[in-house]
Amino acid sequence: MNPKNKWNSKYKERINQMEAPMPNERLAILSPYLTGGSALDLACGLGGNSLFLARLNFQVQAIDISDVAVNYLEEIAGKQKLAIFPRLCDLTDMTHLNLNNSSFSLIVITYYLDRSLFPLVKSIVKDNGYFFMETFYKSPKKESQGVSDQYKLLPGELLAEFSDWKVLFYEENEHEGRQTIFCQKQKSV
Repeated sequence: MNPKNKWNSKYKERINQMEAPMPNERLAILSPYLTGGSALDLACGLGGNSLFLARLNFQVQAIDISDVAVNYLEEIAGKQKLAIFPRLCDLTDMTHLNLNNSSFSLIVITYYLDRSLFPLVKSIVKDNGYFFMETFYKSPKKESQGVSDQYKLLPGELLAEFSDWKVLFYEENEHEGRQTIFCQKQKSV
């Protein structure tokens, strides 16, 4: 099954089972830093993070490979009159998205890992803008997550990747097998 069909199937099932998409718990805790502006939610899924950010006065571009997810988020944003602009895109080929350098106040990625996105993230976040990421990592205590190792971060990987940014929050939760970073891009000199 190709990735688009796989995610369409998963999201159809989730829509039938849930009340409303929820934001990432750690992102919600960091809300005092999130004061509005332009945001990009990569691999947005059903839009829990996008909806949360739009309610904090962000104009959110939300991108996902699943047309089921994009259509769902578009419908919810329209009903609630939120500034969310969902777009269908396979994140392995973002060349046609025309994302400008230094154009986002915040970029969010949760439970999606494509290391080739890191240079893009670094180029499109504004000076003093933020990056939040949380995904699986190779935890010695949580090996059987049902997730291939290629989609897991190495211990300390996000810290090393964003070592030139100001790290405001970082956690490796061995029991949950997740790594989280919230960091701020330093102003160019």
